[in-house]
Formats: sequence, C-alpha cells, structure tokens
Amino acid sequence: MNPKVDTYLSKADTWQEATKALRKILLDCPLTEELKWGSPCYTFQGSNVVLIHSFKTYCALLFFKGALMKDPHGLLIQQTENVQAARQIRFAHAGEITAREALLKQYVLEAIEVEKAGLKVPYKKTAAYSMPEEFRIRLQEVPGLKTAFEALTPGRQRAYLLYFSSAKQSATRASRVEKLIPRILSGKGLNDR
Repeated sequence: MNPKVDTYLSKADTWQEATKALRKILLDCPLTEELKWGSPCYTFQGSNVVLIHSFKTYCALLFFKGALMKDPHGLLIQQTENVQAARQIRFAHAGEITAREALLKQYVLEAIEVEKAGLKVPYKKTAAYSMPEEFRIRLQEVPGLKTAFEALTPGRQRAYLLYFSSAKQSATRASRVEKLIPRILSGKGLNDR
C-alpha cells in the first residue's frame, strides 16, 4: 500500500467506496501501487498495467494495453475512437465491483500476462492521421516548425494533429495552430507543462 494513495482516498469526495473496493482487488495481485496523473496506478516491473480513475457519472479501471486483452465478457470499453491501446471497465456504484470481484481479478491477471509477454499495441503511424491544411501551410512558412514538429514523439505529434483537426471551422483551426506554434518550436507537447 502506497501512502500517497491513502492520502488520495482520504481526500476523495466522490467514488471513495468504489475506489477502495477496486484497490482491494488490485492489491491482491502482484502489482506495485503508485500515484500517477493524480490517480492510483498499478504497475508490474515498472510498467503501467491498470489505473483507477473517477469521473462525474462513473469510476473505472483503465487497462493501459486493454486493446490486447481477450474480453470474453464484453466489459472493456474504448473511451473514444482515437484511443488506441487503453480500455476501461466502468462502474456506476461500488456494489458492481464487489459483485464482480473474481471476474475483475481475472481481467487484472490477464493484463499482467500481457505485460509479462512484452506485447505491444500496434499504433497507427502519425502519417495515418489527417493534417489540416492550416497546419500544413504554417509548416512550410515558419522557419524550423517542420523540424521541431518532426522531432516530437509520435504521441505528441498525434495529439497536435487531433486537436487541430477537431475544430470544425478553418478560422478555429488556424487560430489553434497560431497559438500552439511556440509550444511546438520549444519541443513541448500539447499537454506538457
């Protein structure tokens, strides 16, 4: 048990009971408990396996490589179409967790086996994502922007492309590009601090 997770639980105003039930299951598995991204995270030999996270209407177990799991009971949910690897099992109340404790433990143990086997999620290449014309033009016009963008990790590149592309109007896409050019030039990802 990690004292940072104890502190997290003591301050949780929602989903506290559900988080405690999930924690009990996860601590019964060969995982190390940590606090990452402000949430309880469970690792196996230094690799992230599963995270407990809470939202307004549900809490969930997030399996980092859930796309590689078998899911015979159809419990794993892909959060959005752009999420490639992670999958969630969602809960509306703590009673669901205690009723499915054995089944949830099976899912966690399978996630550990995926990690032990060294399996990798085959991510789409950045080139498979559409590049908005507004960004393509600025890559040619702004000195060093293309080089800086290509130096970013594939995940950071995808985050920018998805963010730029999600705007419906050209003016909004252009505004987003202009606003974020300095971040790209400084080597920072969209969500980096």
